[in-house]
Amino acid sequence: MRPSQEMLEPMIHANRRELIAAFAVLGLSPAWARHAAAQGAASGATLGAPIPFSWAMLQSQAEGLARQPYRPQAKVEAAAAIDYDAVGTIRYRDDRTLAGGIRLFPLGRFAPNPVGIAIVADGQARAVPFSRSLFTAEAGHAPPLGIAGFRAMTADGKSDWLAFQGASYFRTAGAQDQYGLSARGIAIDTGIDGREEFPAFTQFWIERTGAQGYTVYALLDGPSVTGAYRIESIKGSGGVEQSVSAVLFFRREVERLGIAPATSMFWYGEGNRAAGSDWRPEIHDSDGLALLTGAGERLWRPLVNPPRPTLDSFADTNPRGFGLLQRDRDFDHYQDDGAFYDRRANLWVQPQGDWGRGQVMLYAFPTNSETVDNIVAFWNPADAPRAGQKRQFDYRLSWGSTDPTVVPAIAHAVDQWTGAAGRPGAEPTPGARKLVVDFVGPALAGLDRQSNVTADIGVARGRLLTQAAYPVVGQANRWRATADIAPEGQGPADVRLFLKRGDKALTETVLAPVFLP
Repeated sequence: MRPSQEMLEPMIHANRRELIAAFAVLGLSPAWARHAAAQGAASGATLGAPIPFSWAMLQSQAEGLARQPYRPQAKVEAAAAIDYDAVGTIRYRDDRTLAGGIRLFPLGRFAPNPVGIAIVADGQARAVPFSRSLFTAEAGHAPPLGIAGFRAMTADGKSDWLAFQGASYFRTAGAQDQYGLSARGIAIDTGIDGREEFPAFTQFWIERTGAQGYTVYALLDGPSVTGAYRIESIKGSGGVEQSVSAVLFFRREVERLGIAPATSMFWYGEGNRAAGSDWRPEIHDSDGLALLTGAGERLWRPLVNPPRPTLDSFADTNPRGFGLLQRDRDFDHYQDDGAFYDRRANLWVQPQGDWGRGQVMLYAFPTNSETVDNIVAFWNPADAPRAGQKRQFDYRLSWGSTDPTVVPAIAHAVDQWTGAAGRPGAEPTPGARKLVVDFVGPALAGLDRQSNVTADIGVARGRLLTQAAYPVVGQANRWRATADIAPEGQGPADVRLFLKRGDKALTETVLAPVFLP
């Protein structure tokens, strides 16, 4: 279903008293009339006539849309001329701010598809029609052409903490006012050559729920699926918490469904410094995939910039959580006082309800730039959806700077390196690489070389040649595991590694790929 003419019809300019009278004619309560009139007056924006809106209505709209043939999202061709620099010259007017903190994004080369925006209050939605007067544009540059998305401003109006723009992408600034990785509403056939789809949020309904809180309702549309989304967002001192409900309706079968996808960038870090041509020591939005399995096992998969596309799968039943994290928060490791990679948010997914059997998937492809997102992680249900099916997934998203998987009883991986195999100073071992992983945590306190601590290491698609585990001299509660690995076949070798004392695991399990150069 497309937006009705009534939803898109602008209101006639009027003063506050005239608006209240107009709403009364429509049969609205005086209290809501005063609220709606104040909303429009405070924003200075011209909004459409109020029409009923509810979560149930949005689900019905998505279901009806799934029964219709897919029609590609409209695209404004002239937006191709508005590049990254040019779109920065188009600014949403502060005095047009909506719902206490919502400002709109203009169309540009990388976001050429107009979206519908409506403001919701007391069960009524009022559309925000596009007008060039919503924006200011610098002289000599392209004028605004439409609405590409929106963002929510902080209380002081100087920065934003929540943004929706492009396909089904959205993100928050976490706890340190710094954007990094993004979430997506859905991933379809990610990692299958030539088949990935990017369904889009085509319409949004935004309801203010607090001083720094919004519920965003969104209609998703794509060749294989439609969907109704309710995303409740609250900004607090520890970051941003979101509760997501996704109700999906499938037009056709999907081979690889991705639920709660997170998209990030990993160019290089301490483990593959040679991959970087930039002077900065490390450049990445996230440095690992963390998993808390349904059985309670804590897993850590360091991110890499692979020489060719890779897809890793981690089978599970009812996972407790997974997400892309930035564990390394030492400014000295990045030396970037503009992009601030040390401040990038973690994104932790907590499934709600019974998600059943499936697998967390991690797709990565090579990049030589910090502007290309080359990492995607998502939940893939074991049973692929069929045409005509309805599926619902509820989950929580936590955007913050603390690691939700770190607990005192289990040490966690903090650094990972690869290099030439063999003894330092000797000829490198041919056909092999050395993997080094450091663990830190109170679980390692007081342990020394006589404490019977060993590394438990398993290798798939490769052979384990040597291994060792020992405390790092002069570093409290820090241990190092090393292993020489010989990948076999096309590789990479998959290494599973943790430290133990007798039968007791002391650390989380690290799942590391090892490539030959």
